[in-house]
Amino acid sequence: MAGLWRSYQALVAKHPWTVQIITAGSLVGVGDVISQQLIECRGLANHSVRRTAKMMSIGFFFVGPVVGGWYKVLDKLVTGGTGGAALKKMLVDQVGFAPCFLGAFLGISGTLNGLTVEQNVTKLKRDYMDALISNYYLWPPVQIANFYFIPLHHRLAVVQIVAVAWNSYLSWKANKM
Repeated sequence: MAGLWRSYQALVAKHPWTVQIITAGSLVGVGDVISQQLIECRGLANHSVRRTAKMMSIGFFFVGPVVGGWYKVLDKLVTGGTGGAALKKMLVDQVGFAPCFLGAFLGISGTLNGLTVEQNVTKLKRDYMDALISNYYLWPPVQIANFYFIPLHHRLAVVQIVAVAWNSYLSWKANKM
């Protein structure tokens, strides 16, 4: 395991953006597989590979670039490695970024699922607040630790490891019709 982590660190050092995007897309896909198999109990015969591919594409083209870019911006907005700076970063992240990100994520997944604008708005009205409240139960303590202890180039990976469970929930929420 230590060798795998060292290899990952070497890749992040050489190609941070690419590795962050691939990590995000892969782990959003893992979250969808967990959602379909453990939450929805679909079984392998009823697993929607198409849905997993859609969720992975959201991870590759939305989650990875947006969250990775956000952490760079946030690191410039709030500087320092103190506990106070970590708390400020968490507050800016959770008050400013998370609500917008969740709305966009749910909207994009609805669009990829073929919902009309009206259906997507109805789904957002139904699911957005539940997702945001769930977000606030999980992410603030994770983000304080992440911003205080973890170097910038590893933050997306830490978030994505925790996010396997979160992605499973979001995938279930986003694909529940």
